[in-house]
Amino acid sequence: MSGSATGPLPSAASFWPEPTPLDPRSAPLPRYGTGSLADLLPAVAAGQEVPGLSSDLALAPADRVCVFLVDGLGWELLRAHPGEAPFLTSLLPSSLNGSGEPLTAGFPSTTATSLASVGTGLPPGAHGLPGYTVRDPDTGQLMNQLRWQPWTEPHAWQPYPTVFQLADAAGVRTCQVSAPTFAETPLTKVALSGGTFHGRLTGEERMDLAAEQLGAAGRSLVYTYYSEVDGKGHRFGVDSPEWREQLRYVDGLAQRLAESLPPRSALYVTADHGMIDIPFDPESRIDFDEDWELRAGVSLLGGEGRARHVYAVPGAAGDVLAVWREVLGERMWVAGRDEAIEAGWFGGPGGADGGGKGVDDRVYRRIGDIVAAARDDVAIVASHTEPKESAMVGLHGSMTPLEQLVPLLEVRS
Repeated sequence: MSGSATGPLPSAASFWPEPTPLDPRSAPLPRYGTGSLADLLPAVAAGQEVPGLSSDLALAPADRVCVFLVDGLGWELLRAHPGEAPFLTSLLPSSLNGSGEPLTAGFPSTTATSLASVGTGLPPGAHGLPGYTVRDPDTGQLMNQLRWQPWTEPHAWQPYPTVFQLADAAGVRTCQVSAPTFAETPLTKVALSGGTFHGRLTGEERMDLAAEQLGAAGRSLVYTYYSEVDGKGHRFGVDSPEWREQLRYVDGLAQRLAESLPPRSALYVTADHGMIDIPFDPESRIDFDEDWELRAGVSLLGGEGRARHVYAVPGAAGDVLAVWREVLGERMWVAGRDEAIEAGWFGGPGGADGGGKGVDDRVYRRIGDIVAAARDDVAIVASHTEPKESAMVGLHGSMTPLEQLVPLLEVRS
């Protein structure tokens, strides 16, 4: 008997409805144009009367400006550790021009992408470093944009001038103070070059030289960088004693620099991204190399665990998108390339504030046929092809507050 006096029996789907994938348009977008890392240096340089630069990010002008970028120092992480960072915590109300709010990184929230946004003043869809690894359309190979492997001609990959170059040409004394190993890297050339590079080994040496260079001219723009907050987070996690010790150390560096500022100076302390610890279990770390369903139809897996670029074999993009949405769509925002671009993930129309530039033609096919960004505590690892990255405790790359929000702390003399 197929029914009853009251009608047919309800279907199983009415008790267990099909899961609804996350809408790519629901992702918390970077504030391109008004409050992202790409807006910082154009606002600074406009205040120093560098021609051709402007920003909707309102910052009070200063003759001498130092930007201290701490790799991995996310806004949420800083707020959660006042005991380890008393000085930086005391500056939280100063963030974003005294609003007490954070900046956003771009998407993905990863070092190569963020440093290029800082240095060029452009969102990822324009500067063209839209991920940790992306496919080079000319060769079909994955290009690691942090390590610059395989080698690609830097200024063909990223042709726009940096803000440092424009400021230097306008008569602003401009320099970078960082680890000596970064002096000649392609990423430095395309993202941070302009003026003079000064290599110093220790954090204390960098802070002292940054203050010295800041006071060496009437108008100056100095950039300095420290990496090991990120390094310890990747290796040990952001809940580890090693990470907390690095946060204590960088808090002292920031205070040292702030107390050495020459007159008429502004110091901005910011970061390229935050970080999240992902548990080592099969539900939290889905292994692409062991998952036949996710591998089907995929020619290359790019990006990183929390922000994947997926490149399909010719003709398979629609099927791959459907499978990734079915498997991951409740835990990750999964979009086709055009959907992600239209939603504003990489800048341009459709962005959170309608600001920024669109995706350049040369960048379009660097972006995956499918782009997947984690909402939940999950990562797509690749244990065989990416063993080092898959072993990291702390990860980043997506648009969650832990990863995307960064401070813009301010000290003025």
